Amino acid sequence: MTRNRSSGPTASELMAAEDAGWDELHALMDTLTSQEMEKPGYYPEGWSAKDLLAHIGSWLAEAGVFLLRIRMGTYKLERLDIDAMNRTFLEIMKDVPLQTVRAQASAARARMLLAWGDLPELTSEAAFWIRKAGAEHYGEHVTRLREWVTQLRSS
Repeated sequence: MTRNRSSGPTASELMAAEDAGWDELHALMDTLTSQEMEKPGYYPEGWSAKDLLAHIGSWLAEAGVFLLRIRMGTYKLERLDIDAMNRTFLEIMKDVPLQTVRAQASAARARMLLAWGDLPELTSEAAFWIRKAGAEHYGEHVTRLREWVTQLRSS
C-alpha cells in the first residue's frame, strides 16, 4: 500500500493507531464481568458496554463492506444517516448474547483488516473508513468507557 494521495497518514501509521485503539478499548472491556458488560448506564439512553461493543462491531462490519466496494470499484460517496444507522445497530444487536457480540466485533474487525489488506493502494476514501470505524471511533468512546468502568468499580 502506498501513502494516501492527500499526504495523509501512511498505512503503517493507520494500522498502529487502529491496533492501539482496539487494544485500549479491550483492556477496559476485559476488566468488566459479564454482568457489568450488560448493565445499562454506559450512555444515559440505557446503553451497556455490551451495546457499545456491538455498536463498534457493526461499524467495523460496515467499513469492511465499504473497503470491499472501494477495491472492486463500486464505491460511491453517499450520504449516510449515522443516527439512524446507530439506532438500527442497537435494535438489531440489543438481544444478542454477549459472547456472540464479542465474536461479531472481533470477526468484523478481522474482516475489515482483510479488506484493507486487499486494497492495491490506500486511497483517501479507504483511509476515511479505516479511521471512522477504527481508531477515531474507538477514541470517541474510550473516555466514557473509562469513566463507566470507574463508576462500576466504585458502586
